Amino acid sequence: MTSTPTTARAGDSLTESPARKVSVFLSQHARVRLGLLLSAPLFWLGLVYIAALAALLITAFWTVDSFTGQVQTTWTLDNIITVLTGSLYQTVTLRTVGVALLVTIVDILVALPIAFFMAKVASPRLQRILVIAVLMPLWASYLVKVYAWRSVLSQGGIAEWIAQPFGGSSPGYGLPATIITLAYLWLPYVILPIYAGLERVPNSLLEASSDLGAKTWRTLGSVVLPMLWPAIIAGSIFSFSLSLGDYITVNIVGGANQLLGNLVYTNVGAANNLPLAAAIALIPIAIMVVYLTAARRTGALNNL
Repeated sequence: MTSTPTTARAGDSLTESPARKVSVFLSQHARVRLGLLLSAPLFWLGLVYIAALAALLITAFWTVDSFTGQVQTTWTLDNIITVLTGSLYQTVTLRTVGVALLVTIVDILVALPIAFFMAKVASPRLQRILVIAVLMPLWASYLVKVYAWRSVLSQGGIAEWIAQPFGGSSPGYGLPATIITLAYLWLPYVILPIYAGLERVPNSLLEASSDLGAKTWRTLGSVVLPMLWPAIIAGSIFSFSLSLGDYITVNIVGGANQLLGNLVYTNVGAANNLPLAAAIALIPIAIMVVYLTAARRTGALNNL
């Protein structure tokens, strides 16, 4: 009587299917399971992004035949030297970095009170409504939003109607319009990390600061901001990097101004100089590498 279950279990192990064996193996080896789960997206990321980036880096060291206009795989540093020493590229680089910094500052200043209200003042139901409201602009097309701002900022547009009673006028098209439009486009990407960071700040710390006699601004400066810096930097990564590489907005509302993205677009299309375009594209890549390296030291990348 006692040998029957043993025999049955032995028979079950002998007839165990390969799928069952694989399932048991994976359940016992979490790292193998995680590796198989991530292998497909990591392979796609490596093929599409890293391989394309490597091709871009290589193309920057090639040249274009002046007669045929064809790209030649002749190794040269001429494109890199032209980009680093040319006054045009230096001016456009400074302009692009300045625009990206201003957009980031504007977004942070606007995002802080909104995120604070969402995290510390609003009720749970209102929080959910506000999160949806912040995300709603992302559902609209990029071009629709930019052209909407073009209409708002045009002469006779809504901006002029609002400014006229105060003796002002619409900023029109130019760098101010570019900064306003980009700040609007990337604002949700700044609000959400700051909102998530504020949710991690315990309410008990705010209450303790108030009990100790600290005023509102002292509490914000001494308690909230030190804990919020990683979240602010995480949000700034989005606005800064997206502004650094944008070229469509400045084409629509920027007037005659150019950013680095415009130079890349022009050399890829009209000028048909892919190596020079690749060399120009290395500038924002290098800037972002430095920026991300600095941000990593603050722990901001943990908030992404």
